[in-house]
Amino acid sequence: MAEHYYTPQPQSEHRERAIRASAAGLTLDFVTDAGVFSKNELDPGSRLLIESLPPLSGRVLDLGCGWGPVGAFLAKLNPEARLTLADVNQRALELARRNLQKNGVSAELILSDGFEGIEGTFAHAVTNPPIRAGKQLIYALFDQAYSRLEPGGTLTIVIRKQQGAPSALKHFQETYGNGEIIAKDAGYWIIQARKEETA
Repeated sequence: MAEHYYTPQPQSEHRERAIRASAAGLTLDFVTDAGVFSKNELDPGSRLLIESLPPLSGRVLDLGCGWGPVGAFLAKLNPEARLTLADVNQRALELARRNLQKNGVSAELILSDGFEGIEGTFAHAVTNPPIRAGKQLIYALFDQAYSRLEPGGTLTIVIRKQQGAPSALKHFQETYGNGEIIAKDAGYWIIQARKEETA
């Protein structure tokens, strides 16, 4: 079976490399490896996601964190936030641990298949979802995220228009009761949905 970046234990030969990435006026240094998503650079969707988010506070989840670029930038930009980074890929999570340390920030790191190993609720959740895993799986993650958000909490995703952004927006409007595009660039949409505050 072919390996994907969401394979729990990649068997591909290690090919570590140092890269530098810039977003939201910051430049950070990272180490990446074979067997993880976008190993050569900070992908444009993740950069747009980082740059589209307002200031965050409280507990913030980066679901499917990969080698940790979104989490590292968010930790730098939002020192008051308490970051949790989660991924099913053990190699990616170890890289994320090293990259947080390399950039002088800290976060809780959780090896988890979706929300399986994650406890508690969050003020905000962000994800660059594993589109190749299929609509059924990623929509299940969106739906599970709803129960893990505090009242008024947000889920923000990045998804390309040609990979189903319009239908994802429709899904949020049907399941969360709301959803809006907060940024668009080069075919990428940043969609944010909010858990309604209870009366």
